Amino acid sequence: METTETFGSLVRAEFTPKTTYLNTASNGLLPARTVAALHEAALLRAEGRPLTSLYEDVEASRAAYARLAGVPATRVAVGASVAAHSGVIAASLPAGAEVLTAEDDFTSVLNPFHVRGDLKVRAVPLERIAESVRPGTALVAVSAAQSADGRVADLPALREAAREHGARTYVDFSQSAGWLPMDADGYDFSAAVSFKWLLGPHGSAFLVVPEDFGGLTPLLAGWVAGEQPWDSCYGPVTELAHSARRFDLTHALFTLAGLRRSLDLIEELGVAAVHAHDVALADRFRAGLAALGHAPLPAPGSAIVSVPGLGGRQPDLSRAGIEVSNRAGNLRAAFHLYNTAADVDRLLDVLGD
Repeated sequence: METTETFGSLVRAEFTPKTTYLNTASNGLLPARTVAALHEAALLRAEGRPLTSLYEDVEASRAAYARLAGVPATRVAVGASVAAHSGVIAASLPAGAEVLTAEDDFTSVLNPFHVRGDLKVRAVPLERIAESVRPGTALVAVSAAQSADGRVADLPALREAAREHGARTYVDFSQSAGWLPMDADGYDFSAAVSFKWLLGPHGSAFLVVPEDFGGLTPLLAGWVAGEQPWDSCYGPVTELAHSARRFDLTHALFTLAGLRRSLDLIEELGVAAVHAHDVALADRFRAGLAALGHAPLPAPGSAIVSVPGLGGRQPDLSRAGIEVSNRAGNLRAAFHLYNTAADVDRLLDVLGD
C-alpha cells in the first residue's frame, strides 16, 4: 500500500495541470508516462518501424484492466465504446424481453436497448432498482456511478435481487473504475471506457463477459476476433477466439499504448488509496458548499458532486481557470488523484464571491 508521501510524489511526477481541473467525469488528465508512450507510438508509425510493441500493449492493457476488475483476462474484450458493447448485449435478447434500467442513466447504457424497438425497457429511480427486479426481468442495466450526479448504485443488493429472479446483470463502470473498488466478477456483463477515471486516451472501452460468453454473438467481429488473428485477415473468420477476445474490435493501438501506462499508475497507487483521496476531497467540497448555503444532490461516498442551480457558473469558472461541467443546470465537480485540498478551496472561494 502506498504511503501518503509516496502517493503525493508519484502524482506530482505525473501531472502538471495548468488549470484547477475538476472535470474527470468528462475526461481524465493524461499522466506524463502516458503522453510519452503516445509520442513513442506516433514515432513508430512516422518512422516506419515495426509495431510489435503496440500489440503487446493491447494485451498488457487487457490484463491490467482484468486485475482492476477482479476477473481473468480471458473474460475481457477490448472494444471502442460502451455503446458498442451495449449494442452487442441488446442484440442477444429475445423479442419482448424486459430490460430494467435506472431513470436518466447515461445514454450509452440505455439507448441500444431502446432502438431495438421490440424490447420492454422499464426505467425506475436508481434507489429502487434492486427492489424493482421481478419475475420476467431478463436483464438489469445500470451505471455503477451516475454520470449526472455521482450517485452510487447498491450493486450488491442488485446482484442478489437479480439472482433471486433469474435476471442477468450489466454494469457500466465508466464513472467508477479507477476510484471505486470494483468487483466485476459478480455480474454477467460489465463495461468501462478508458478516458475518464482510468486516465487513458479516448478510443477504447473494455467489456467483461462470463466464461461461457452469456449467449452473446460477436456481431462486430473482425480479424482480431480470430483465435489466430493474423491467419484471419481474409474471408470469414473460421475459428473465433476461445476467450472474450472474440468480442474485440480493431484495436486503437495508440490509445492502448498510452492506456497501458495509465493503468500501471493506478495499480501502483492502489484503488483503495485513490478512493480515500478522491472521496475526502468530495466531502470537503460538500462541507464547504453547506457553509455557503448550497445543498448538493445526495450522493454519499461519491467522488462526483453536483450542485443544483450553479451550472450557469461554469463559463465564468472556466475563465477563472477552474474546469467543471454544467449538467442540466447543475454544477458538476469530479475529484481525482491529481486534485488537492487547495483545488477544492479555490472552487469554493470563487463560488463564494
